[in-house]
Formats: sequence, C-alpha cells, structure tokens
Amino acid sequence: MKLADNKATLSFSNGSPSVDLPVYQGSIGPDVIDIRKLYAQTGMFTYDPGFLSTAATQSAITYIDGDKGELLYRGYPIEQLAVNCDFLETCHLLLYGNLPNEAQKKDFTSRVTNHTMVNEQMQFFLRGFRRDAHPMAVLTGLVGGLSAFYHDSTDINNPEHREIAAIRLIAKMPTLVSMAYKYSMGQPYIYPRNDLSYAGNFMRMMFATPCEEYKVNPVLERALDRIFILHADHEQNASTSTVRLCGSSGTNPFAAIAAGVACLWGPAHGGANEACLNMLEDIQRNGGVAKVGEFMEKVKDKNSGVKLMGFGHRVYKNYDPRAKLMQETCNEVLQELGLENDPLFKLAKQLEKIALEDDYFVSRKLYPNVDFYSGIVQRAIGIPVSLFTAIFALARTVGWIAQLNEMIGDPEYKIGRPRQLFTGAERRDVLPISKR
Repeated sequence: MKLADNKATLSFSNGSPSVDLPVYQGSIGPDVIDIRKLYAQTGMFTYDPGFLSTAATQSAITYIDGDKGELLYRGYPIEQLAVNCDFLETCHLLLYGNLPNEAQKKDFTSRVTNHTMVNEQMQFFLRGFRRDAHPMAVLTGLVGGLSAFYHDSTDINNPEHREIAAIRLIAKMPTLVSMAYKYSMGQPYIYPRNDLSYAGNFMRMMFATPCEEYKVNPVLERALDRIFILHADHEQNASTSTVRLCGSSGTNPFAAIAAGVACLWGPAHGGANEACLNMLEDIQRNGGVAKVGEFMEKVKDKNSGVKLMGFGHRVYKNYDPRAKLMQETCNEVLQELGLENDPLFKLAKQLEKIALEDDYFVSRKLYPNVDFYSGIVQRAIGIPVSLFTAIFALARTVGWIAQLNEMIGDPEYKIGRPRQLFTGAERRDVLPISKR
C-alpha cells in the first residue's frame, strides 16, 4: 500500500473547516480514502450499510474485478489455476503466496494427508445430533468442537499453532463432512486412505461401504477437485469477513472457522447452489421443461415474487469467470454418467439457454453463475442437495485460514469495532412501575 500523489478533501456546507484525507493505492484496483482519523478530526463517522464502499483491510491474497469478470489468486487467473493445478497446489498458493515446486508439493501433500483422521471421540459427539439434522448445523458444531480435541494449536497469536491448525483444518474437513453425511444415512464411517488424492479420498469416504471395494471415477474426481479450486477463496465476502472479525478478538482458529461455516450457511451466500437445485426441483414438480418458459416470464414480473436462483452475481457485473470453467466440467460429468437426458438436467439446460438468449436476462447480465453449474455437478455425482453448502465450506476453509493468518500478521490489525448511526430513543428516566 503506497500513498497516492493526490489527497481527498472533505468540505462541509455549514462552514466547518474542510479536512484533508490521505489516498492510498493498491497494486491493482480502486484507490482508497483513509478515514481512520475522520472521527478525531470531525466527530463524525461514515455510513456504509453492508460495507459496499469500505475497505476494512489490506490484503494480498485474492483480487476480483467484477466489471472485467476477473478472479486472481495471488495474481494467478482462476482460469489457469483450474486447468493447470490441483486443489492442494492451490491451497499452498493461498497459504504461502507461491505455487509449490515438485518437492514442496510432495511435502505439503504429505503433511495434509497425514492429518486426515479425526479423534475417534468425534463419533460420540456426532451421536448427539438428530439423524435428520442439516449437515451445516452438524458441521458448525464439529468444526468448533475441534478446539476441544486439539489444545496444542489454539493460540491464534502463535505462528506454529496457526500453521498446524491450518493443516489440520484443510485435512480434516473432508473427513468431517463425509462423517456428517454417513451419520445422516445410517451408514458406517469410512476412514481416509493415504494413497488417494484429496478429492478422491473425499469421494471414497462419502460413497464407499465396507461391503465392497470402491473405485474412484477419475472424471468425477477431477470435477470435484475443480469445484474445490473455484471455491477456495473469494476476497472479503461475508463469511471471510466473519472469520476475520471473529479472529480479531484473539479466539482460536477452529472457532473462527466455525463462525465462517455458520455465516456461509445463509441462502444468500453459500446456500445459493442448494437454493438453485431446490428451484429446479420445484419447476420439475410443476410441469418440468414444458413450464420453463412460463417460469421465466414470472421471473420477469416483479410482482410475482418468483426469484431466479443461480444467475447473476453480487460482484461480477459481466460474467462469473468460474461459471465457464464449471460449465465445461458440468458437460463432462453429465456425459461421463450418461445423464444428458435426465429430466432435471434437461430442464437446467433449457433454463440456461433462455437466460443466455433472452434480451431481458442478457441486458441485465443475469448469466448462469458458478452456483448454477456446481449444484448440477454435485447432484450428478450423487451428493445430496442438503450437503452442497458443506462442500462449499470444505473448499473455502483454506481461503478463510489464509485470510485469518494474513490479518494476524498485519501490524495494523485491531479488534473489529464497526460504528453505527443511532436512531433510537434519546436519554429518558425510568418511572416507578405504578406510574408507567
């Protein structure tokens, strides 16, 4: 972060003296006006609901240009990473700032692989949940509960603790998600295998049973790995900001990540692909492909209350660069599994066609986003809709950890303390109960 040549001057129409505010430049992206001394100089705060115009931190991890449809992890375009790297290489990049060479990759993969098992007592913890509990409710509890099992890595201010907590969380999330799934199904837990890839191991823990040997399908393995890469980080979104805010109090890494999991659960955030599949299933129940046109007309009618899920994006005003990559994977998976004619997937393709051709959607840039395609891929693989957000949390864990570690290492970091515009009652006195 460097000081820009210019500065911002804030002037007031009531005759109060104007205030000069420093302007800083990042390496790319918009400049920022430094308002840290604004309250001391003017007695005023800024007002920015949702923090849409406020930079709460400086970061060197992920950069998004919503107008260009660009997503960079540590400077590398997501399109190149998704094609040329696997998920653990991407994890190394996000955590340490560089893509690993062969020796570094081998070492990092080995460290993650050797931490995939969880304490056996976690099984007893799981039994306290109802069988039909939502997987995100279970996962929030399990991740938070890790701090009760791993006392040797709970000091967020100790770099060694943060390092081992990072490796443990990345390694154990697939195990925890698959355990939550197996518990809901009433099936025995499958232990991890060290000879499989990160995605392959997760698939085996999800879908294998003790009755027979499970063979990982390489097309599906690659698809899942790509889902993990595309969801690994996404700048200062709601769940990442939650992890940073939670971590700013000095709480342990497991608790901070559990807070991120809880935030991600919301349908406007990580629950979007689950909401998208539920929408498709609703259309299917109400007439299927024949009713798609009718449904899209309702979407155009603001008074109908019908929402189109899985299209458009809060940040990307052009197209979501992850969506094209996920679209390719979606077509590969459907072809591999012979599901091109599955009624729900035909319905999704028809929805996609209308959105890409109809002027109403094109002019508003309501393109299919990554949630639309990843939901279809996960359903095709056999992952239940209720587990979609847990898969998202699994993938995003590395981004949360990288952002948390960056914040702790930032000399400017303080405990988060947003301000408010108070609109409640002014000071008043309490009357005796007989006079109220």
